[in-house]
Amino acid sequence: MDDKYKFVEFLGLRFNVANDLSVLVSAVLVFILVFALSRKVTMRPGKAQNVLEWMIDFTNGIVKSAMPDGSGKQFNLYAFVLFLFIFVSNQLGLFFQVKVGGFTYVKSPTSNPLITMGLATVSLLISHYYAVKKFGFGGYLSNYARPVKFLLPINLLEEFTNFLTLSLRLYGNIFAGEVLLALIGTVAKSLGAVTFVAAMPLAMVWQGFSVFIGAIQAYVFTTLSMVYISRKLEQE
Repeated sequence: MDDKYKFVEFLGLRFNVANDLSVLVSAVLVFILVFALSRKVTMRPGKAQNVLEWMIDFTNGIVKSAMPDGSGKQFNLYAFVLFLFIFVSNQLGLFFQVKVGGFTYVKSPTSNPLITMGLATVSLLISHYYAVKKFGFGGYLSNYARPVKFLLPINLLEEFTNFLTLSLRLYGNIFAGEVLLALIGTVAKSLGAVTFVAAMPLAMVWQGFSVFIGAIQAYVFTTLSMVYISRKLEQE
């Protein structure tokens, strides 16, 4: 896409305003959603509480499937927040975009590879931290030479490929969806009312499909994050 972005310099660092605002908007929307659903928690849950409990059970199930021995309970909250944040971020650009003066200020944060790489880095750093905490630094390093020492280069390469696949899969799917929607919008404007009417059903169908893809990608990212963490906490 031909989007243009504003950049600001702060303490020698360069920040993309669209990335920062989009991440902030997604975080605020997640907070509002959870706050609204949890305002009246009772022993006999209403519809809002049922939705919240279903979401918690859903993400807890992701953790349990990766760590069935019960050791993953400490990651339940992380999985819940991660899933909701990615889900909202994936949908943001489909329904809400802000462009002023030719510059984009709000879009789907996950349509930028730097954001998805940042999310992947957090998940992988958590996996390494808990591996060191469980096995000690020496035991953590020795795991790279298991089950046999000659697999050390492959195990090290796997860390890099895990990072790339986790981040770029999410980015590629969300970016491609927004590009196609933009192309459909361009076609709709190309020949006036005729192409507009013809493109509207296609745009609606693709937007609905993009919502589905966004949900699937949030699930896949959260699942793989839990799998990577669980593998770090196991010893061959």
